[in-house]
Amino acid sequence: MSGVLSGIRVLDFGRYIAGPFCGCVLAELGAEVIRIEKVDGSEDRFTTPVGEGPDGEGMIGAGFLHLNRNKLGIALEPTKPEGREIVRKLVATADVVIANLPIDTLCAMGIDYDSLKAIKPDIILAMSSTFGEDGPYAARLGFDGIAQAMSGNMHLSGWPDEPVKSWVPYTDFGTALSTAVAIMAALMHRQKTGEGQYVEGTLLATALACNNASIIEEAILKPGRVGTGNRGQTSAPADVFKCRDGSILIRVVGQPLFRRWAKLMGEEHWLTDPRFATDIDRGNHSEMISERMQAWCAKKSCAEAIRILEEARIPTGQIYSVADVLTDPHVRNTGFFRNLTYPGISKEYPVMARLFRMSVSEVGLKRRAPTLGEHTDQILADIGVAQAEIDSLRERKIVR
Repeated sequence: MSGVLSGIRVLDFGRYIAGPFCGCVLAELGAEVIRIEKVDGSEDRFTTPVGEGPDGEGMIGAGFLHLNRNKLGIALEPTKPEGREIVRKLVATADVVIANLPIDTLCAMGIDYDSLKAIKPDIILAMSSTFGEDGPYAARLGFDGIAQAMSGNMHLSGWPDEPVKSWVPYTDFGTALSTAVAIMAALMHRQKTGEGQYVEGTLLATALACNNASIIEEAILKPGRVGTGNRGQTSAPADVFKCRDGSILIRVVGQPLFRRWAKLMGEEHWLTDPRFATDIDRGNHSEMISERMQAWCAKKSCAEAIRILEEARIPTGQIYSVADVLTDPHVRNTGFFRNLTYPGISKEYPVMARLFRMSVSEVGLKRRAPTLGEHTDQILADIGVAQAEIDSLRERKIVR
């Protein structure tokens, strides 16, 4: 059994999240993904450090361990002539190049689309940025939170005087996933026509897509919604509720769920109350419905409340700390994580074993993230660089 993308070589020049996670998805599907870092390591290698790493590496970040599993790693200086020549040779063997870098940096490294096509005409270049290459904001720098802020999400997620950003950078991860889909579509196009292409994902496009329904509602009805914290506005009960020993989230959407909920609460007469006739009506009166739900939850433990709600087939889940996630029996027993080791880290750490299942094709975790320059010799030898030349390049700090 082999991966769907077995035989596809990807050069991953990504940084932080959007680029590296895109490469991670392709690697999970069987592509050979080579993470290319600077000689001293890319910035994301050191973000949220959890250990020192092997000798000379300095430290290793939690995000790097997650986003670069299944990849090979090479460290080189791509702006020097010898480094650019290595990049040129690698590109000649590659199918896809991933880069979420400014255009001037791409040109300096020789991996802008025109330069890549001159080396390999059917190459696919996948770029991601905050705003895209067109429009008045094209030259602006940005991160996930900027896209969240400008999409209207933060305005709706917090309170009227306190916008709230999602801790998890969903626009980064969403852009990585959509870019990976675009790359696979580009590979299908190339298989049919022999033609490569340039694909682009943007954080703002991802954020706008995720919030598009609210944007449509505002354009048509102009409700001028503001944040109400965890309490939903277009259905109810949809909120976080405190139990005796913690909190749970409940989400009721649609008439069948609301009927079951009203029966459980002993409020069947609400089913004929015009204030609660539809989801949007219930959303307009969500504060009253949340108060009723809270009164019910306050007398129960989380486990008791969840058990009763599950028996009534009402969606609910406990609000976990990150530590709670590690001990959840479903998380532990379904194989979402696998414990790995990394040189210089004193403990095993959990890494996603698979993002999805495929009934025939192989997917999932094959190797840990690479140490800095771990596969440099192997990768250079594969493109015909003799060991003596590799040693010389290392002495001159062109590679590590």
